[in-house]
Amino acid sequence: MEVKYKGIKVIGFDADDTLWVNETYFRETEQKFARLLSQYETENKVDQELFKTEISNLELYGYGIKGFVLSMIESAIDLSNGKINTATISEILHLGKEMIAKPVELLDGVEDVLRELSGKYRLIVLTKGDLLDQERKMERSGLSEYFHHIEVLSDKKEENYQNLLEHLQISTGEFLMVGNSLKSDVLPLVNIGARAIHVPFHTTWVHEIVEADDNNGGYHTIGNIREILEFL
Repeated sequence: MEVKYKGIKVIGFDADDTLWVNETYFRETEQKFARLLSQYETENKVDQELFKTEISNLELYGYGIKGFVLSMIESAIDLSNGKINTATISEILHLGKEMIAKPVELLDGVEDVLRELSGKYRLIVLTKGDLLDQERKMERSGLSEYFHHIEVLSDKKEENYQNLLEHLQISTGEFLMVGNSLKSDVLPLVNIGARAIHVPFHTTWVHEIVEADDNNGGYHTIGNIREILEFL
């Protein structure tokens, strides 16, 4: 199915791993956490249990670093049968603060593309995660000037997108979403009648992995964000 982008007026961009590096820092911290808990379980087991805890806590904490830190602490308590010491808990908190303090590393081509498109389209950011952390990253990124609106969603399901587009008075037929996650940034938009461009990142959280749509309906997959300009 050939996808055309005629009539697009508004382009939405995911933030983490679409505009800047994010998931890499989570993977690095998971490895450090597993080493911290290595006296209680194998690193692979620690990683598996942390993932289970994260998923069970999503409804309570949502997405982002703070929820991730709480899940690490809970996993540490469970895996150690309550024997974890305060020094290790303190080290886990330090790992979270290190993540928050990371510099914002823009992905290749991002600012060039935003500069080019901002004169032709209304650009918005649609991301999920912790509000304070996402606001902090947007400020550090230096990209705010290119966007008309920035929205931090609690989740990225069809209903979330539909409600936001209605609130912003954006027609689904005039909207294009750009993001690295098929599950969160692409398929929900296609399902409500919008279009999307998938820009995969080399590291993807397991929770975000889904099978690609075989007929490729409603979206293209590209290798670098600069390729967007070939369609618009």
